[in-house]
Amino acid sequence: MVARMKLSAGEMSKILAVPNVATPLGLRDRAILEVFYSCGMRRNELISLWVKDVDFDRGTVFIRCGKGSKDRYVPIGERALFWLRLYLGTVRPRFVGEKYPHHLFLSSVGTPICPDWLCRKVRACLIRAGINKKGSCHLLRHSVATLMLEGGADIRYVAEMLGHARLETTQRYTRVSIDRLRAVHAVSHPAAGLDVAMAAELCALVPGG
Repeated sequence: MVARMKLSAGEMSKILAVPNVATPLGLRDRAILEVFYSCGMRRNELISLWVKDVDFDRGTVFIRCGKGSKDRYVPIGERALFWLRLYLGTVRPRFVGEKYPHHLFLSSVGTPICPDWLCRKVRACLIRAGINKKGSCHLLRHSVATLMLEGGADIRYVAEMLGHARLETTQRYTRVSIDRLRAVHAVSHPAAGLDVAMAAELCALVPGG
């Protein structure tokens, strides 16, 4: 069996640095990539997020009707939350309209982003980052799982976070609490933390920051 490609933490850093965060669209795209990378969710799950699904106090995201119509909570790192706060405070108010007041990520004309656009955006970021690997959204999702496992996370927690119903093909896993899942995420995900000094510098660069 041919091994799947994955992105290293260094390659992910290059991808995340592609959007120009001094522009509204660039800041939105950075927030999208950070959430995608932090949570490892499916593309349809990401574009379906509502603002109320993000719990900044608990550090979790509620995914409604994921694959198999199953709801679940997933942890989100401090760095992704930082970018979300910037997006929600300075960019989303410019985009939101009456028709889609709840969706988290919006286009510049106030419509929810679509799956094909998201795949094209991720693919474009890979190319601009100089990364010659096939894939797009699923490559990011696969890389999150691999990096967390390499960081010492138990496969059961990774499966719970990604919304997998089974380990491998038949082995079932036991449910884990969101508090334990957040703890595992914090110690095994390379983007779970926030560089405070970097955050302060970025706040001075973003539009309206």
